Amino acid sequence: MFRSSVRFFSLAISTLLLQPSTARADDMQVKRGEYLVTIGGCNDCHTPGYFLGKPDSSRFLGGSDVGFEIPGEGVFVGRNITPDKQTGIGSWTKQQIVTAIQTGLRPDGRVLAPIMPWHAFAHLTDEDAAAIASFLQNVKPVSHQVPGPFKPGEKVATFVFRILPPGQTAAGAPN
Repeated sequence: MFRSSVRFFSLAISTLLLQPSTARADDMQVKRGEYLVTIGGCNDCHTPGYFLGKPDSSRFLGGSDVGFEIPGEGVFVGRNITPDKQTGIGSWTKQQIVTAIQTGLRPDGRVLAPIMPWHAFAHLTDEDAAAIASFLQNVKPVSHQVPGPFKPGEKVATFVFRILPPGQTAAGAPN
C-alpha cells in the first residue's frame, strides 16, 4: 500500500511539474512566432488598412484591402491568415502552415502568389517556421473573406498597387 501511494504521489507531482514547463515552452514558441511575424512585416500585407495608412488592429492579419497587380500574373490580395475556419487558415494544420511558409505550397495545391516572399522564408529554421505557425494559430480569428486572386483582365474588387517592370511608366502600362 505504501509503495503504491508513493508511486501515485510521485506520478502526480511529476505531472504537475511537467505541465507548466510544457505550457511555458508553448508560450515561448508563440512569443517567438509573434516576434518573427512582427519583424517579417506580415501585418503589412495581411492587415486591412495598412497600405492606406490606417491599419485596423482589430482585424490584425485578417486579410488586406489592397491588391498587388503583377503584369501577366493578375492581382493578388494579402489573404486572411488568422485561425478563422471559414475565411482564414483555421482549417490548416500546423505542418500545412509551415509547408506554405517554407515552400509556397498551400494545402489545396496552389502555389502562393509571387508577391509572397516565401522564397526568403524558405531559409527559416524549422523551429522558427513552427513558431510562426503556432503564433498564427493563436491570434484572434477574424471573419473576413478576401477577394481574388484575379486573373489578368478580370474585374478587380479592391484598391490595387501596380508593379511595373523596370523602365516602364504608369502611363505606358497596359490597362
